Amino acid sequence: MGIRFILMVNKQGQTRLAQYYEYLTLEERRALEGEIVRKCLARNEQQCSFVEHRNYKIVYRRYASLFFLVGVDNEENELAILEFIHLVVETMDRHFGNVVSTFPSCELDIMFHLEKAHFMLEEMVMNGCIVETSKSNILTPIQLLDKAS
Repeated sequence: MGIRFILMVNKQGQTRLAQYYEYLTLEERRALEGEIVRKCLARNEQQCSFVEHRNYKIVYRRYASLFFLVGVDNEENELAILEFIHLVVETMDRHFGNVVSTFPSCELDIMFHLEKAHFMLEEMVMNGCIVETSKSNILTPIQLLDKAS
């Protein structure tokens, strides 16, 4: 298994989206998220985007007002995960229209359409493995659901 969890967090440290690919209790998730968010938000832009925490390697990147954090196994390639984060942002940007450019609408799009954001991640990642990288293949089912509703 490669990816253990994906978090989207705002600059205030509030989790806007959390997707886990291994079982953790709610208390463990809260504690882990708090520790990781404090550690990543305290770093400055001159520091690298990789942090080791417990038995995870955390790869993160900031876009506008959101931090995208991905917890992976220690053997995972950090640069590949940075590319994956960029793919997630580009996919959401294509669907919502403004994830990387403006606050607060990017954060609000994710908050008000949380099910679509989770659906995108579910199309991209299965059991912690990246299974789809084509933006059009990821967004086609969501567009079909939008047309049907």
